[in-house]
Amino acid sequence: MQTNAVRRVPRRRIMDKVDEYMGRRDYAGVERLLLYWLKEAEACRDDDGRLMVLGELIGHYRKTGDSAAARRCIESALVLLRSGERANTLDAATTLVNAATALHAFGRYEEALPLFEQAKALYGRQPDLPPELSAGLQNNMALTLVALGRYDEAFTLYRHALAILGDGDAGAPERAVTCLNMADAVAAQDGMEAGEAEIFRLLDEACALLARPGIPRDGYYAYVCEKCAPVLDGYGYFADAERLRRTAEEIYERP
Repeated sequence: MQTNAVRRVPRRRIMDKVDEYMGRRDYAGVERLLLYWLKEAEACRDDDGRLMVLGELIGHYRKTGDSAAARRCIESALVLLRSGERANTLDAATTLVNAATALHAFGRYEEALPLFEQAKALYGRQPDLPPELSAGLQNNMALTLVALGRYDEAFTLYRHALAILGDGDAGAPERAVTCLNMADAVAAQDGMEAGEAEIFRLLDEACALLARPGIPRDGYYAYVCEKCAPVLDGYGYFADAERLRRTAEEIYERP
């Protein structure tokens, strides 16, 4: 009887449950779920499952601001990526994006950029890559480039993200986030006075995108609304920010 056989954790079921908890804004539930399945993946010798769960934990700790826990998960994930055959997979690229995005969130820009670059190279080798993954990488990498003062490179990535996402409703929330990121980049590079016209154009476009009636009003949309509202507040778009916050609350309060 073989006792060291690998057993796979139910990745789709885990992600569906994460989405369910996120739809209720139950961050404690997300953490309990992911930590449980991390132990299960370790017991099952499922390193691919471990990598997936670690990537989700990194994103969770970024959202909750737990830099120490995020760092521990990043270190564990990078060890896994250096072993075996998973270093060149889509899962590896996604994990690198999660790790780099978390490092950026905690101000570790110089550490984040090489991970974004590795992920970008891996994404470039993936056939039929979902556009939202590529656009998400472009967006998050551009934020780090802005933080490092490399504005021209950042704007190239932002424009590429917008082109990838297209004009449909499905990509509208991410396009809105991209527009707000670009507004911040214009303000950082040119200042509010010199960049005023372009900044307000981008803010207006973001608000119009988020108001599209065809966008599914689900947990992800609520998360985007919460993410965008403080940015709009910062530019004096108080009514739009409040509308997004109310919408998010209504989504979260659904039974």
